[in-house]
Amino acid sequence: MNSDAKTVVEVVGGETYSYVPLGQYVVRAFGVCGGRPTFKYTRIEITGTLERLAAGETLDEIVIGYQGRVTREAALEAMHLVNKQFIQALLQLQAA
Repeated sequence: MNSDAKTVVEVVGGETYSYVPLGQYVVRAFGVCGGRPTFKYTRIEITGTLERLAAGETLDEIVIGYQGRVTREAALEAMHLVNKQFIQALLQLQAA
């Protein structure tokens, strides 16, 4: 994901929130879910969304299930980021 990104520090709900943006909606927040990618301002890991898609849930069902905490755009961004990383990894394997 975006390794060139800088750490952002914000105060959210009176608490300090430090994260590295991987996109507009996906971040690696310090002290949240072990630093695994989550949707910004949540403790919802992007892997959960991908697992739900793989299990056959539609994107609309997943977004409804998150009750406004994760938007359709955020879920699409997570899928795009993971797909981009996957393609980069394949290209590196081919070059080796």
